[in-house]
Amino acid sequence: MKVFINKHEHELASGATLADAIAAIEAKPPFAAAVNTQFVPRTQYPEHLLKDGDRVEIIFPVTGG
Repeated sequence: MKVFINKHEHELASGATLADAIAAIEAKPPFAAAVNTQFVPRTQYPEHLLKDGDRVEIIFPVTGG
């Protein structure tokens, strides 16, 4: 199935979870994640099933002044 991770198209297996999407881009903590603009708590990443066409955003903190 096709999902968009940070606006880039990725092909994931049917039944993939948010944790699988995060692994696909090798994201390193700290970060937050949202699917279709809805924040997903970290504890739900492994069980949050994705659907074809979902839009995943991995948001990294920015530091500085």
